[in-house]
Amino acid sequence: MNRFFSNSIALLTVGAGIFGCAPQKQEAQKPNILFIMSDDHAYQAVSAYGHGLNETPQIDRLAKEGAIFTRATVTNSICAPSRAVLLTGKHSFLNGKVDNVQPFNWDQDNFPKLMQANGYQTAMIGKIHLDGIPQGFDFSMVLPGQGQYYNPDFLIDGERVRKEGYCTEIITETTLDWLKNKRDPNKPFCVLYHQKAPHRNWLPAPKYVNLYDDKTFDPPSNYFDDYEGRGTAAKEQEMQIDGHAMWGHDFKLIVDPNGDTTNFYNDIKRMNEEQRANWMAAYESENQELLNNMPEGKELALWKFNRYIKDYLRTIKSVDDGVGEVLDYLEEAGLAENTIVVYTSDQGFYLGEHGWFDKRFMYEESFRTPLLMRFPKEIKPGTVIADLVQNLDFAPTFLDYAGIDVPEEMQGESFRKLVAGETGEWRDAVYYTYYEYPSVHMVKRHYGVATDRYKLMHFYYDIDEWEMYDLETDPMEMQNIYDDPAYADVREMLHKRLGELREYYGDSDELNDKFLKAYLDHQANR
Repeated sequence: MNRFFSNSIALLTVGAGIFGCAPQKQEAQKPNILFIMSDDHAYQAVSAYGHGLNETPQIDRLAKEGAIFTRATVTNSICAPSRAVLLTGKHSFLNGKVDNVQPFNWDQDNFPKLMQANGYQTAMIGKIHLDGIPQGFDFSMVLPGQGQYYNPDFLIDGERVRKEGYCTEIITETTLDWLKNKRDPNKPFCVLYHQKAPHRNWLPAPKYVNLYDDKTFDPPSNYFDDYEGRGTAAKEQEMQIDGHAMWGHDFKLIVDPNGDTTNFYNDIKRMNEEQRANWMAAYESENQELLNNMPEGKELALWKFNRYIKDYLRTIKSVDDGVGEVLDYLEEAGLAENTIVVYTSDQGFYLGEHGWFDKRFMYEESFRTPLLMRFPKEIKPGTVIADLVQNLDFAPTFLDYAGIDVPEEMQGESFRKLVAGETGEWRDAVYYTYYEYPSVHMVKRHYGVATDRYKLMHFYYDIDEWEMYDLETDPMEMQNIYDDPAYADVREMLHKRLGELREYYGDSDELNDKFLKAYLDHQANR
């Protein structure tokens, strides 16, 4: 695909850039790539971003020793589609994985296949959430579907094996074992080290079940959002912590307030005797205290928030530990200087903002994702990148570093020069789509455009509503300004830019209709 960006727009603070096509100089020794990705890790819960919620000292090392991206975003904020985008470098509507329902075609090109074909040794370890045996890897050990936190099953090169222990730790141990003992040291490597955590339902490791017991967290200022100033989509979602989260699955009660056994009993059954005893000792006294003295109203909503956020952050502690272990190995083995290390998440997540958990919306908390990166040969320590990069850009970026031609069908751009400080030219806007509705959480279908300051979204199918936000004056996106006459010129500009991006990337209302029909047909035939 030809690289396209429009002329700069006066209303934007970041002008559109023209990408050069000149090849990068390649080192005689190709760089290794360690691509670390967690699942649903909100940027608010990475301490390098400065929100003060928790500490992630190991992940933060990448920001200190390399770069942090403050406006990294995704093209489709849901697990499997996001992973398909990062592998293929193509939007969901081109790679075919628009939702968690449609199949993913592993036969199409992906960046690990191309690296494998060009001398790299490749491995995929952890969560990929795409059906079928992963293609492009010399070794794969992946969770089937979402996987389990305790004593998980894995597909090892396609063969199902159950491993005793805690999922996050097993994935880290396997990654280290492959790096230390299984790879060919004479070849450059590309490892996708992908954690399940902190995906719902946030079961912490045995050693962290009591972490934060001595702390009470304050929720975000808009936790008790009434959704005034927003449209139908925000009002009709089903992802409120106090309202839609479940007593068992989410809040870890084995018996609910009505005396009924919850679905969390299945999680308890999966644990071995030692794990179960450790869990019960940590949780059951507080659970019984709640049931015996059930609060109401805001007091109960705050209890739910704290149970949620503590478990969520506990799972992240294990992710951070694992990052530290792998970074330490790279240092000890003399590999750090020539290894590109990236940490990101498949998308962002709500940590009580608007009263929500989960993702899916184009609002900032789920649209943005953490991104930190280290490559001592090219990236200066303490680099901060505020430009609009996307998960669409990972594939071409990695191929660029490896000296491999980027296929024309890949739609992303390499941010190698950007993060090295060799160019200030970059895109002025990014495009977003979301398809999985009607479904769990009931977030309506929508697409949109975002610039450095403004955002325009169109919700469609069972409604036809537009929303627009000024992130400079309203960073929490509390007031839809689509019909505000003061923003008429901005609205016109955003509509124009949205149309340009849809045409450039190859999206259309006809494709929306196609994927809607396929989704509804699947739901009807289940």
